[in-house]
Amino acid sequence: MPRITKVEPTEDDIRLLGETVRIAHQAKLEGSHPFGALLADKDGNILLEQGNAYEEGGPAMHAETALMFKAGKLYTPEFLSECTLYSTAEPCVMCTGAMYWTNVRRLVFGISEEQLLALTGSDEQNPTFNLPADKVLEHGQKNIEIVGPVTDEKLIEAIVADHLSFWNK
Repeated sequence: MPRITKVEPTEDDIRLLGETVRIAHQAKLEGSHPFGALLADKDGNILLEQGNAYEEGGPAMHAETALMFKAGKLYTPEFLSECTLYSTAEPCVMCTGAMYWTNVRRLVFGISEEQLLALTGSDEQNPTFNLPADKVLEHGQKNIEIVGPVTDEKLIEAIVADHLSFWNK
């Protein structure tokens, strides 16, 4: 039986989530959806960064999925089991699955899928699922640690700002 453990963010988690905000902002400036993700090793070193990658693979190429595809090619499942996926927003079902299949065992995200839905509304470009990552992962066979949504006000404000200016044009 898998064990999903929810923990509070560390200072390093908040710092690295700040980097995902930078990545998401850059994606928005490049005309893509404002999502950012990164992969960090067990010591908090950034290994890979990824904004939304619509141009690379169409609407299914979310930042987290694109990042996990790259990570799965570069690193072994054993190495990835000690890494953390950081994302501005809670990964959707597809992105959570990509994390699971590449064997990343720790997830840190800024805002929840519910918070994201409140920002995007019924926008056709982002028909958000109402299925939290922890519920998806509970049906797997791995122990996973989850941090999020975070409560750091400055971080949330920065994540939300890019979404407000993108979806509410």
